[in-house]
Amino acid sequence: MYALLLALIYVAFVSLGLPDSLIGAGWPVMQGDLGVPVGFAGILTMIIAAGTILSSLLSERLTHRLGVGLVTAISVGMTAAALFGFSFSDSFWMLCLWAIPYGLGAGAVDAALNNYVALHYAAKHMNWLHSFWGVGASISPFIMSYAIGANLGWTGAYQTVGIIQGALTVLLFLTLTLWTRARPTARVSDLPEGSEAETPRKHVPLREALRIPGVWFILGAFFAYCAIETTTILWASTYLVTARGVDTVTAAAFASLFLLGITAGRFLAGFVADRIGDRALIRGGFLAVGVGVLMIALPLPTPAVALTGLVIAGLGSAPIYPAIIHSTPANFGGISTWTGMWVFPLFLGVILLFGLAMSEMLNRRVRVKS
Repeated sequence: MYALLLALIYVAFVSLGLPDSLIGAGWPVMQGDLGVPVGFAGILTMIIAAGTILSSLLSERLTHRLGVGLVTAISVGMTAAALFGFSFSDSFWMLCLWAIPYGLGAGAVDAALNNYVALHYAAKHMNWLHSFWGVGASISPFIMSYAIGANLGWTGAYQTVGIIQGALTVLLFLTLTLWTRARPTARVSDLPEGSEAETPRKHVPLREALRIPGVWFILGAFFAYCAIETTTILWASTYLVTARGVDTVTAAAFASLFLLGITAGRFLAGFVADRIGDRALIRGGFLAVGVGVLMIALPLPTPAVALTGLVIAGLGSAPIYPAIIHSTPANFGGISTWTGMWVFPLFLGVILLFGLAMSEMLNRRVRVKS
């Protein structure tokens, strides 16, 4: 029963990743069909992000009232409905409207499952969990590429992913009883010496949590990573088309290289996460992303180096998000419209340095305290 619940959580994270790369992979075509500036993709992602933040903040309250399983099923159902809405949209304002339930659904399930796994499973499971997110996110660009190449259009890609999400929603509702029949205990290996696995955890209000020493550093590092991941997923395809001369079908497929790097990296990190530790994973991850960003930025006549850089950036990104999430219990786009797509690697580099600085400042604060 325990293993079956874990498999179900993995499936839920596949569904969480499926929609995340569709906008970025299809935007070079979507932008032309909708007749909007290239920077309008940032508006869509900001609406999705706002919904994600709102539902994440409400996630603990919803989970306490409804349970993790029901919150997950409802959230995946909301994203499925939003994806079908995208597939029937013929104007930008309709996409903005459907982006609201998309963001609300994604944020609730993300926060609920991350918290559940952080409390009950070892670091390797957190990395493998997010590797399954990468599986879902890596599949979508190929779906978009196939749909565009087969003259189904970007709407056909959204409809396909919507059908997959709908099927996963049915599966989650049919297996709701698993969440009450299989209850893993807290991860004993990560608890302080002398602690009890079943010790109740006190709820800390957001206002009090923000006063905990080091919280702002981890929030800064987390913001930087999310900015790197979101920016790359959203703009890699457009960057390859406008700055590297790659055709739209190829760019939609090759944009998944970053996600494939994340997927492979998180799978491999799961085998060493418990031995290396969260701090080393975060530090090494940011440095590897830096190497990848430099390769993306090099003005070479062939796109091969930039494509390789996307893979390396993905490999570096792989352990950062899971390590930040997993360490939390223990520790306590419209710029391109005015500047051009050449700013893509520069923006990633600036955010990268900010994230690395925040992570190192957190490490020093925690080291001094201990």
